[in-house]
Formats: sequence, C-alpha cells, structure tokens
Amino acid sequence: MTDGALLGAWSSVSVGVASLDEALNLWQQTFGLSCQELRVGDDPDLARLWDIDPHDIVRQAMLRTPGLAAGGLHLVEFRDPDAPIRQGAEVYDLCPKNLDIYVDDLPRRMEELKRQGWVFRNEQYSEVEAPNGTIFREVHLPSHDAINVVLLQVLGQTHPFTPQGFAGVGPLITIVGDATAERQFFEQTFGMRMLTHNLLSGPEVEKMVGLPPGAELDISIWGEAGEHFGQMELIQYGGVAGADRYPLARPKSLGVLHVNYHCANLQALAEQLARVGCAAVAHQPGTTLPGTGAALTVRSPAGLRIDVFEDSGSE
Repeated sequence: MTDGALLGAWSSVSVGVASLDEALNLWQQTFGLSCQELRVGDDPDLARLWDIDPHDIVRQAMLRTPGLAAGGLHLVEFRDPDAPIRQGAEVYDLCPKNLDIYVDDLPRRMEELKRQGWVFRNEQYSEVEAPNGTIFREVHLPSHDAINVVLLQVLGQTHPFTPQGFAGVGPLITIVGDATAERQFFEQTFGMRMLTHNLLSGPEVEKMVGLPPGAELDISIWGEAGEHFGQMELIQYGGVAGADRYPLARPKSLGVLHVNYHCANLQALAEQLARVGCAAVAHQPGTTLPGTGAALTVRSPAGLRIDVFEDSGSE
C-alpha cells in the first residue's frame, strides 16, 4: 500500500452457505478457484469473533484465485442457518449485493455455463462504456443462498484466469443510502484511495441493472492502485429507495456477510479510528481462516461489517 493508506485490497469476503458442497460446485468446480484450506467441525476462535456458538459452524473453506492474496472467498456452512440476506430483495435494497468475477471472454463463458445448466438473469449480456472510456460487459448469475454473482469482462484488461476462464473476486458491490458519507468513511478512516468515481444513467444502464426509468447510479471503487482484486465498489441508486438489509448481514445468515482485511499495523489503525471517532470492537488473538492474531471490527456508515486482522499474512 502507498500514500500512508492503512488498508488497501481486502483479503477475503465471508459468505454464509447452507451447503458447502453446493457452493464449491460453483466456485471450485465451475469457476476453477483453488481451495486453500478446508476445516470441518466446531471453530471456537471464529465463533468467538462472530459471537456465535462453535457448534453452529459445520464446515469452512477458503478459496482464492491461484497466486493471488486479495479477493478470496471464505465460505462457512452453518448448522440451522438463518434466511438468506437477499431473499426477496429488490436490486436497489441496501446490503452487500454482488460478487464480481472477472472472465476472459464473456460470450464464450456464458454459452459454456448455459450448456452446463446455469440460468442467467438476462439472456444476453450488457455492454456499457463508462464516462472514463472503460468498456465493460457483464451479466448477472443468480447462485446459491440468494447471492448475485456478476460475470464481468473489462475490455483490454487481463487477469490470472483459471483454466476455466474465471478470476475473482474483483469488486464486492455494496449498496448504500448515502454515498458521500460512505466515501468519506473509507477515505478519512482508512486513508483508502478512490480509484474511480462515475455517475451512470440511461436505458442501457437501467436494462443492465434492472432499474426503473430515470434511475441512476453513483459508483465509486476503492482499493489499492494497480490491484484489481479485493476492491470495494460503493453504489447509491438515485431515484429509488431500498430497504435496509445490513442488519440481516450477520452470522448465521446466508449470503455475503462482511469483508476481511489484513493490516500491517493494527495499533496505528486503532489510533486512527479513535481520532475520527469511529467505534471499534477489539478481539483477542485467534487462528481463523480469514486471519490470525488480534483483530478489530468496525462498521461503515451504511452498516457494512469490516474485520481487520494483524497477522503474518498482512499486506
């Protein structure tokens, strides 16, 4: 990380699943992500961190794009889980919404997935040119536990794709009610860099996202310069009002729960949090798949939980 930023790219996103086997069928077998570690049974350290019973945890897996430290998936199968966070949600409801997965050739990968029986939200992908000239293609793939996976091809970008043609997770999409407050939080609290900021509107955007006519998107992407994985993408929908689902994003719910960072100096982060008046919960050292050692938990203005670990895997 540069320019004094305390945080850059996130290491992993924690996801609650009803069936780890079903989730691995998508992420490992279909997309080709590598299972870095698998744990079976009670996990007292993770249970303490998440304030749940160790017996609630059945199995866990940490998946990554081979060779990448950022953008991992921490999948946790719960015993007697709560309902999916996004069950019955509108596209503009406030919550951690999408996991964006890079693909090398979207038309080709769509045809392959259709032959395997996967069903997309739209029959055709959308292609949009952002105000900065970037052209991207995307299509939404409903998946396990009411999670919305977005297959994303950015024309001109190359990534370390798996043999199946996928690489992820790039951005984690979070829908917020006040984009200004959320941007200030990431900048002032973490010293994080805003990589891009765009306002998108028009019929093609409405079709791509599933918005009513006249709605617009305020989109900012945060992370580490030059790192396309482990980004935060903050979106505020203009012209529509969504229900607040952030209170549902907690263990043992199903779906995207929260994001995990590694920090080279947790004490410096704690001091910065105190200076800006951001409440933080300190956790005793433990050994979990998202990270080992001491940890801090904070919440963004929208309600997104952020766990920060200081350990040997720090970036």
